[in-house]
Amino acid sequence: MSLEKLAIQEKIIESLKTVYDPEIPVNIYELGLIYEVNVKDNFDVHVLMTLTAPACPAAELLPAEVEAKTKAVAEVNEVEVELTFDPPWDKEMMSEEALLELGFM
Repeated sequence: MSLEKLAIQEKIIESLKTVYDPEIPVNIYELGLIYEVNVKDNFDVHVLMTLTAPACPAAELLPAEVEAKTKAVAEVNEVEVELTFDPPWDKEMMSEEALLELGFM
């Protein structure tokens, strides 16, 4: 990945760290809900994400917020947010920071 695309990816990740699951006081990136942020050559972005559970009450809110936060990065053109449950999320996907915040360590 080019340095320019890596810089944009980092900006997107920082923006996504401001999105919180309404039921858990940790951002969705540290929770491990973002599986992939792919910046294409034309600066379109594909975000692959999941939810803590298929019946998550935030199922409609979080992907829309992820799309908005990604689009807010100046260099980004189009955004596609893909929701997947494969692999299913579990707490092993959480960052050390999130585990500490939630008292799992």
